[in-house]
Amino acid sequence: MSDALPGLGPVRHVRTDVLDVGYLELGPAEGDPVLLLHGFPYDVHAYAEVAPRLAAEGHRVVVPWLRGHGPTRFLDPATPRSGQQAALGADVVALLDALDLPRAVLAGYDWGGRAACVVAALWPERCAGLVSVNSYQILDIAAAGKPLRPELEAGFWYFFYFTTDRGRAGLAAHRRDIARVIWTRNSPRWRFDDAVLDRSAESFDNPDYVDVVVHGYRHRLGLADGDPRYADIESRLAGLPPVRVPAVTLDGTADGNFPATDGSPTARYFAGPRRHHQVPDAGHNLPQEAPEAFAAAVREVTGLGA
Repeated sequence: MSDALPGLGPVRHVRTDVLDVGYLELGPAEGDPVLLLHGFPYDVHAYAEVAPRLAAEGHRVVVPWLRGHGPTRFLDPATPRSGQQAALGADVVALLDALDLPRAVLAGYDWGGRAACVVAALWPERCAGLVSVNSYQILDIAAAGKPLRPELEAGFWYFFYFTTDRGRAGLAAHRRDIARVIWTRNSPRWRFDDAVLDRSAESFDNPDYVDVVVHGYRHRLGLADGDPRYADIESRLAGLPPVRVPAVTLDGTADGNFPATDGSPTARYFAGPRRHHQVPDAGHNLPQEAPEAFAAAVREVTGLGA
């Protein structure tokens, strides 16, 4: 991983209770903070156009690599390489603490959107507003055995692949190529090239990448135990707690795995002010495919929370 990313500045590091977190920071230090959280199999480059836009408007923008990605490392070799939703949410709170940020707007998609939703639901005092692609992202693990329609299950082939030893070995051997297949299915109208893929694929060389990803998918399907340190958080998430902070949710109309809705299927999970938008022609990696729409959602949620 390069020590500096073109247009995004130097890679910074901060220690939490569990991680040495690699992150980018743009904008004035006194600006209203925004955390931009990436998904799998993606990295901070998903925000290569969003982050500078928000920084230029006066926000303090922090873009961390999630556990198992890029320069982020575990402090203790004995720490379980968990990818469960409780761990992802706890990492965000720990990062806010390490950066001495009482609260921030949390914005993300996929794994990052899930982490943001976890914090918004369980630690609302730390969340000034939520931007989440695909709406409410907290997993109902108790219902993980309920099948989806076959055409949707087909898009989640990697969930099931990673439950096998063959899938673990495949991810270890073909990180970049698996990402290409997932990107293509998730975002059928996104015309990314090899250079764009290669740039993000550097983050998959993290030594904990395979363990974190495999555990994340096995846990969400109810096939792996969680890290005991997050048991209380996971128990609270099992109740599918509502989000009470201001929220803007987004669906891309060209998302290959998550069909766009009008927001009503998840409305019951939002107890605070919420607006929902469909983004034309955008796929699953919405901030990279439609950066202005994502930046506009951050601006909008800031206004909702005023």
